[in-house]
Amino acid sequence: MNWYLKALKNYAGFSGRARRKEYWMFFLFNIIIMYGLIILAGVLEIGFLATLGSIYALATLIPSIAVAVRRMHDVDKDWWYMLIPIYNLILAFTEGTKGDNQYGPDPKAGE
Repeated sequence: MNWYLKALKNYAGFSGRARRKEYWMFFLFNIIIMYGLIILAGVLEIGFLATLGSIYALATLIPSIAVAVRRMHDVDKDWWYMLIPIYNLILAFTEGTKGDNQYGPDPKAGE
């Protein structure tokens, strides 16, 4: 949950690097919350929850793009690589560049 909150705190931060754990934990919690709201709206038949799910999806759109851009930076690629189908998924699973790269210091350096 801390990784999810870290990505949200860096709301529109497109510079720097995001390690795999930050990216995938944000993705996991984002999916759980979105689908949780949608499923609850369907089961409880409360339209407000569906609306809330849509609002949540829009609110987290910019942080989702930002963490994806930072993930591409971690593997020493430019932001537009996230637009290439399949290859962006391969890059998201690839370990980041060890040490500093052109996008900033290694986020795993402190470990």
